[in-house]
Amino acid sequence: MRTTAVPEAFAARSLRAAALAPSSAAAEQPLRFAAGLYRIQGEVAAALTGPALTGSLEADLRVLERGLGQIASYVSEAGPPALAAAARLRSTDLDLAWWAGSRSGATDYLARARLRPYVETLAALGTRPEAPAGPGGCDFCGGGTWIAARRAVTSGEGAQRILGCALCGAAKVIGRIACPACDEGKPDALPVFQGDRYPNARIEACTTCKRYVKSIDLTVDARAIPEVDDLLSLALDLWAVEEGYSRIEPGLAGI
Repeated sequence: MRTTAVPEAFAARSLRAAALAPSSAAAEQPLRFAAGLYRIQGEVAAALTGPALTGSLEADLRVLERGLGQIASYVSEAGPPALAAAARLRSTDLDLAWWAGSRSGATDYLARARLRPYVETLAALGTRPEAPAGPGGCDFCGGGTWIAARRAVTSGEGAQRILGCALCGAAKVIGRIACPACDEGKPDALPVFQGDRYPNARIEACTTCKRYVKSIDLTVDARAIPEVDDLLSLALDLWAVEEGYSRIEPGLAGI
């Protein structure tokens, strides 16, 4: 993958979020925030296409600090109140601690947002980042699975199920009957919930670990960018939480 493709991918996400925002009163604010965040992340990624990166966050901070500050500044101005307040007090020490730990947006949304351009650029370079101290999700970066997608494959084979990493953007094909969190494979333990209001989105849950992932059906709308279109169906996430499930990795709305 070309490193220039990374800012291009962020730009496409930004445009998609901005285009979807007027279509949903409930999701308009999160989508507009996401559009701006993607735009800034793309600018940060573009500035990383020249410098040599090692995959060690501490060693690479010299070339990252300006970009980390740009993202924190945007969030402090445009983010929800609690997140904006956290952004105003942000330090690289917090990013380093998060990097050494869970690498989950559930523990630190802002660290994930600040470091995503860096990790996606590492992925484009083929430079593997240092491993997290604890167990991680993604085979490449240790990030968490925050979205799934279903896309058509060869006729007669049904839809292919793909998981998306929240940190490096990697896509991983997974079996259609399997929990991404605990590997449960019994169909009766893996209920799927869907509503008429959101025809291309569904909750794929696991009664064993009580986790779930949101899945976007690209056979319904091939233009969808799963992590962006996810924001249109926040009501499904709120329902899942009320039912006692927790999302494997929070989406852009923090749920």
